[in-house]
Amino acid sequence: MPEWRHLPGLSDYRATLAAMEDRAAAIAAGTADEAIWLLEHPPLYTAGTSAKAQDLTQPDRFPVFDVGRGGQYTYHGPGQRVIYCMLNVGARGRDVHCFVRAMENWAIAALAEFNVRGEIRPGRVGVWVVRPDRPANADGTPAEDKIAAIGVKLRRWVSFHGISINVEPDLSHFSGIVPCGIRDHGVTSLVDLGLPVTLADLDAALMATFPRFFPDGGLAPSGIDSPTCAV
Repeated sequence: MPEWRHLPGLSDYRATLAAMEDRAAAIAAGTADEAIWLLEHPPLYTAGTSAKAQDLTQPDRFPVFDVGRGGQYTYHGPGQRVIYCMLNVGARGRDVHCFVRAMENWAIAALAEFNVRGEIRPGRVGVWVVRPDRPANADGTPAEDKIAAIGVKLRRWVSFHGISINVEPDLSHFSGIVPCGIRDHGVTSLVDLGLPVTLADLDAALMATFPRFFPDGGLAPSGIDSPTCAV
């Protein structure tokens, strides 16, 4: 199973990205084990290869990093758990869609440990929660907020980037972007949902649920298939 590592404090984005890419290269070369890093970043925005200039609504608010992964704009900051996953997809079946589904379902399972029902919406990126406490949308559908972003990049069949789950970030920081290009829905967190969950609580849930979807040397897929937004 992967080496789990907790990075204390706020991790510099550029330095962490470089270290993550180095570790992924070492995994591909067979000189390092798979790894999962649990960390927080200082407030920042990242722009994927599909980012649109108009979706960066406050360009001077926080540093903006162009990254070579798919997806659009996303936010990282204190109180958000970032899970960087460096896994050997080549050794786990070489099925990218299956791998992404496993990532999605892992995040959903971790949220379920706190009785939060996370859901995937076709054509809409991220993991979502229905908000019955909010007014319904104009078309009568229930209001929904995004609680997690999921996305990966593969190089030589080794993944990097991963998942971000909102535990207790400053949700106002998301207003500087259109998260993943989606304007019609909001963003939430575990604490915003009224749950006194800590980062340590979420870390324990992530570690407990991981083997269900990533058994040693393989994957445990489900039928969920949807596009994702890279973190």
